[in-house]
Amino acid sequence: METGLLRDALTLVAGVATGIMSGTFGVGGAVISTPAIRALGCTAALAVGTTLPSILPGAVTGSWRYRQGELIRWQVIAFTAPSGVVAAVVGAWVSPRVPGNGHLLMVLTALLLMWSAINMIRSVTPKDSNIEVDGVAKSKNIFAVLTGVFAGGLSGLLGLGGGIIMVPLFRKWLGLPIKNAVATSLICVGCFAVPGTITHALENGIDWRFALWLTAGVVVSAPLGSKMALKMSDRKLQRVFGLFLALISVVYGLGELLAL
Repeated sequence: METGLLRDALTLVAGVATGIMSGTFGVGGAVISTPAIRALGCTAALAVGTTLPSILPGAVTGSWRYRQGELIRWQVIAFTAPSGVVAAVVGAWVSPRVPGNGHLLMVLTALLLMWSAINMIRSVTPKDSNIEVDGVAKSKNIFAVLTGVFAGGLSGLLGLGGGIIMVPLFRKWLGLPIKNAVATSLICVGCFAVPGTITHALENGIDWRFALWLTAGVVVSAPLGSKMALKMSDRKLQRVFGLFLALISVVYGLGELLAL
């Protein structure tokens, strides 16, 4: 699509949908924003980095309601975020050097989405006995660090917020209830997005016109997403998250395989 007001308006709509997704499920929202801007004319190579600038503002506005509900596990963030930030820088540096002109990265994204969907739909039961009042048990801290490495690296590599990895791993490895996992993930994805954005910008890997309109939509709608999540039961939230990711992964993967 040609650059113009219509494309800007559609990008804004994509940003609104992205923000709702981000606030509801604790993810960066790239599962919506990346294919959306691709459909609007952004190249596969630029789409990876262009979604990142909108993630931090969305995390800030979307996490406010979770903060009021005391659902954010700050101890988990203390172990997950630093390792994730370092991994995000490495992933962002590797991203433009992966062959396939961005298409192979998008296929990998689809596979990760399906993996996350399967984990969420299986409804892993959290082991609450291993959780301290103020965070995760000390024996689980290493898993928080590893979660940061996986999620941060993929954030920089694929232009994702990392939440599609963190939420299932927070559930499976750390035993966090779903709403705590979502709220904690949302803060972490905001941290991961900063170095990834800087690195992609230095590599000239961001289309800033797309990025600005996406950000405008995300900032407004992310609080609506967190409000929706708080109204759902834990079981419903987990199943809706899993089914949505499964649907997106199929559409996403087939589209990129055809492009290859």
